[in-house]
Amino acid sequence: MFTSFDNIGLIKVLNFLESHESEYLSGQDLSDILKISRVAVWKHIKKIRSLGYVIESKQKRGYKFVSATDKLLPWEISKNLETKFIGKRIYYFDEINSTQNFALELATKNNENGTVVIAEKQVDGRGRLKRKWYSPDGGLWFSIIIKPEFEISNATIIPLASSLALCLAIEKIHKIKVNVKWPNDITIDGKKVAGMLVDASIQANNIENFVLGVGINFKINTSQMEKNLKDGSNFYGVTSLFKIQDKVNKKKLFNQFLIELEYVLDNLTKRKKNEIIKKWSNRTDMFEKRVKINTNKGIISGHAKKIDDEGALIIKTKSGNERIFVGDVSLG
Repeated sequence: MFTSFDNIGLIKVLNFLESHESEYLSGQDLSDILKISRVAVWKHIKKIRSLGYVIESKQKRGYKFVSATDKLLPWEISKNLETKFIGKRIYYFDEINSTQNFALELATKNNENGTVVIAEKQVDGRGRLKRKWYSPDGGLWFSIIIKPEFEISNATIIPLASSLALCLAIEKIHKIKVNVKWPNDITIDGKKVAGMLVDASIQANNIENFVLGVGINFKINTSQMEKNLKDGSNFYGVTSLFKIQDKVNKKKLFNQFLIELEYVLDNLTKRKKNEIIKKWSNRTDMFEKRVKINTNKGIISGHAKKIDDEGALIIKTKSGNERIFVGDVSLG
């Protein structure tokens, strides 16, 4: 595990190399300047390379920084992050059972507002309605802890606001057209490219905190993922933002999402939820189409009409309008 708040020797070596990227630095130079042994310098550079950084070395000249990693390491994210509180504390794992479970354990602590938990891979990822979330290498798998200032009546808007934030980030950074599928899936050409999960802690009619789990198929093997998911309930296809061989870094999208999320949550604090609902509604193609909603009360069929001001999906059925807050939507 790496964090954004531990000043470890590895980061000192990395920062010094990066700030002198046009020149070679000898092991002795690094040892003298950073006040660590040459053995420690060598061990840190070995670890830095294992994290995906390219460090060139030449006999009698030393080490030179060549290129950065594409891993979402805490110091790489926080370097140019333009947010007020989201992402100021980061926990990074190469592999974890579930970022959501780890974040839920942290959420009760006072200093973890805006904290992000990231993993390159999850072995027991969790999706909505207790489903397993397949989380291989190449995706963005993370959870964010939020201690909101807005009223509890806005709790049901959180999934819409979060998925809207991701749409805005994808559109701005990668110029890719995406849609939303109620309540919080992101799709491309009708196939799922990202999904979200919200776990909230509510006490005395107040939201103490909520943990937003996010999974983005950034650059993954979709055929392998389909094999793992095709027999599951409500499967409607998966896709990836990019192909595995594409040379594209995850960091820009990740950072932009944190910025957009902070913005939409600020809108909730300022009671601008109608603006969020409008922008979300402009990115779905389900309205006026016949749908089936699998709810805990059974299947409800009808025509999707709109999202109301509490985030409920309004379905026009034979017996009148139904307000749905939780369920799986399929067309037809």
